[in-house]
Amino acid sequence: MTDSHDSHDSTDEHRILETAEDWDELYRASDRVWTTNVNPALVDEAADLEPGTALDLGSGEGADVRWLADRGWQVTGVDISAVAIERAAAADSRPTITWLRLDVSREPLPSTYQLVTMSYFGIARSDETILRRVLDAVAPGGTLLMTAHDLEGVRAHGYNPENFLWPADVLERLGDGWEVVTDERRDRPIPAGNGHHVRDVVLRARRVR
Repeated sequence: MTDSHDSHDSTDEHRILETAEDWDELYRASDRVWTTNVNPALVDEAADLEPGTALDLGSGEGADVRWLADRGWQVTGVDISAVAIERAAAADSRPTITWLRLDVSREPLPSTYQLVTMSYFGIARSDETILRRVLDAVAPGGTLLMTAHDLEGVRAHGYNPENFLWPADVLERLGDGWEVVTDERRDRPIPAGNGHHVRDVVLRARRVR
């Protein structure tokens, strides 16, 4: 599951989306899949960071990327869907944004960044290579920000939470080279896929070496 994060309100009816073709089909089915709202956790956690280079993994139609760029970041938006990337690029082609179609399960990330953010981006327990690539993309002194649905929200979207790595699992794998800044559950201001009001889990960690 690579659940694009810049929306929180999918028109999808609990389809299990895995491949690039699955995601392309979802985006082609409507003019807009996600809202234009920035992820509240990104606002809360990144507002105090000094702008630099940022990677938004699972960037979808680009709301979070645009928010970061508006605040002085040089941002790369990455998504598995070519349709999503084309749509995002058509909406905003400013030079401080790079849109990149990439399947992180098969390809390494292109660089290291001062901020790597991923929201509602599911990493399968069977493929920890993705997590290693994400962690390696955070430059020394940089920040990792991960926002995930709580278990009820995961189930509301039709997924089995036992199949994925969650912030607690990532926390266990960070090691001594990281400083945890935020590790908490928060009320989710927008309902999950079935309309239930659930909570999100937010992990923010800084790479100290």
